[in-house]
Amino acid sequence: MFGKWSLSKYAIPFIAIFFGFFAGALIMLVSGNNPITGYVALFQGVFGDIYYFGETLRMMTPLIFTGLAVAFAFRTGLLNIGVEGQLIIGWLASVSVGVLFDLPLILHLPLALFAGALAGGIWGFIPGFLKARFHVHEVIVTIMLNYVALHVSNYIIRNHLLASGQRTDNVPRSASLSSDFLANITDYSRLHWGFFIAIFACVVMWFILWKTTKGYELRSVGYNQQASSYAGMNVKRNIILSMVISGAFAGLGGTMEGLGTFGNAQIQQTFTNLGFDGIAVALLGANTSIGIFLSAFLFGALKIGSSNMQDAANVAPELIQIVIALIIFFVASSYLIRWYLNRFQSKKGGK
Repeated sequence: MFGKWSLSKYAIPFIAIFFGFFAGALIMLVSGNNPITGYVALFQGVFGDIYYFGETLRMMTPLIFTGLAVAFAFRTGLLNIGVEGQLIIGWLASVSVGVLFDLPLILHLPLALFAGALAGGIWGFIPGFLKARFHVHEVIVTIMLNYVALHVSNYIIRNHLLASGQRTDNVPRSASLSSDFLANITDYSRLHWGFFIAIFACVVMWFILWKTTKGYELRSVGYNQQASSYAGMNVKRNIILSMVISGAFAGLGGTMEGLGTFGNAQIQQTFTNLGFDGIAVALLGANTSIGIFLSAFLFGALKIGSSNMQDAANVAPELIQIVIALIIFFVASSYLIRWYLNRFQSKKGGK
């Protein structure tokens, strides 16, 4: 029913997850823990209480956006390693609009969301322009801009927006994504309306890339710039546009934290790691919208459920980071997995 390549494509993420959890079980055995007890505690830490399930959905929300940001750039032939910085800038911009303006809800919230997306898009424009105009590799520029974003954001908060402690004022209800309804049905978790915006964003990425002429151009430039240029496409403009859209997705990931989870912006001592986790989410999700949604749920569940592993099974939460790293490793080793599956299919077909 499936060709060799198709079967490998869809099987690799599941095989990687299996091997990651299997290796984690071995580590638990070596360290003197019961892997069954540990993974049962992990499962209960996500599905055993409606509060933790709500927190899992809340945790996966920004991961969806950062995964989409990485995937969109990759689909168009670019490597956006600056999602972390774009997220931080989007976070700051959305909260700034939230605390500095006094507008009705119908204007205030959309404006704050737009500000986050615009700020992330501008931060993505910089490496896109340098790539298109001067052929500067986007990986180098985006990595450097992560640090610039972190320290610029901290400077602005410390000198212009600081309220109490190490953060800004909380955004008013007119610019907040928080939801009393979602909090009530999840036992007062921090789940907010941004979760549904994230689902909509998955549809938007799919629609842009696969259902529009511009999406075809963006993917074409990513596959072959010379052929695209010969066909009359503006390669430089499409490179810049790809990074702007990717940055906008990342910036919206920051607004989810600023307007939803925390309701403010804080001085960050280090990176949030949400942007870097987005690379793993996109990789495991095969750079597809549905794959990113599912992998974001897995990563969110691992992060939220790890605390229960420590409480109920005495398993160090750092083990989950090892499991995540191993899953990424096995996905990155997809060539070996695909080679084995294709060989297995060939033998089975021969028989």
